[in-house]
Amino acid sequence: MNAARVGAVVLTMGQRPRKLMRALESLGRQRGVELDTVVVVNGAGPVEAPDAVRVHLLGENLGIPAGRNRGAELVTGEYVFFLDDESWLPRDNFLEEAVALMRADDTLGMLQPRIIDPDRPGDEPRRWIPRIRKGDPARSSEVFSVLETAVLLRRDTFDASGGWPDEFFYAHEGIELAWRVWDTGRRVEYRGDLEVAHPVVDQARHKELHYMNARNRVWLARRCLRWPFSWAYVFTWTLHHLVRDLPENADRAWWDGWMDGWTTSPWSGRRRRKLRWATYWKMTRHGRPPVL
Repeated sequence: MNAARVGAVVLTMGQRPRKLMRALESLGRQRGVELDTVVVVNGAGPVEAPDAVRVHLLGENLGIPAGRNRGAELVTGEYVFFLDDESWLPRDNFLEEAVALMRADDTLGMLQPRIIDPDRPGDEPRRWIPRIRKGDPARSSEVFSVLETAVLLRRDTFDASGGWPDEFFYAHEGIELAWRVWDTGRRVEYRGDLEVAHPVVDQARHKELHYMNARNRVWLARRCLRWPFSWAYVFTWTLHHLVRDLPENADRAWWDGWMDGWTTSPWSGRRRRKLRWATYWKMTRHGRPPVL
């Protein structure tokens, strides 16, 4: 079988040159695929990259999803792979195996691998498993969100989904993309048998992150869900927030984001259509109705 061509998009702000080079070198070691790789520099100056890798300077920070979308426009291939500069591929056949899974199953549109920290094996945060019932991180399953640090999609599925939601800037873009992949008629899987490496870092949540989390939850509902599911989804996550114990400043930032989610437009251009009713049924049938 011919080697698959994979367009690889590596997003960076240019602030971690050693980690960026580690990510690019791990891509360069991949065998069994043909790579077309671009580094998208989101609002920073030039960066160093291997000769075979193109560098695209955005000139301003467009946000994480928009930066990934700009990179996807620049690469070619049957598949598109997104990798953040902090992550790397510990095995040189990662992409070959991931592509083989997709070639063997036409219903599979996107996959997220298991995220590990080689320096802290077994100590990875449970938030790295994108399902409600976390369970064994080595268990694969269908999911309705992804952690965006490393994901592979069929190119036609990515295009049909509309890509990442530019407007989000960051936070929850992996939920919308997963929902829209399901809406194309293909599935999203978390693969516990594939691994990407990423360091465990302190997730001290600053006020801006609380703001973005709340605003984008509301925007997600307004962009994707029909009434009354849109209101029910926001209501569920508002209750979830109310039972958490946040510092006063963080709590205020969350409510500011919640209010702005309703009073500002979640679209910067053409509106995307709401999810199909059939997608609601798929989500419900898999234990993740669009109110959770």
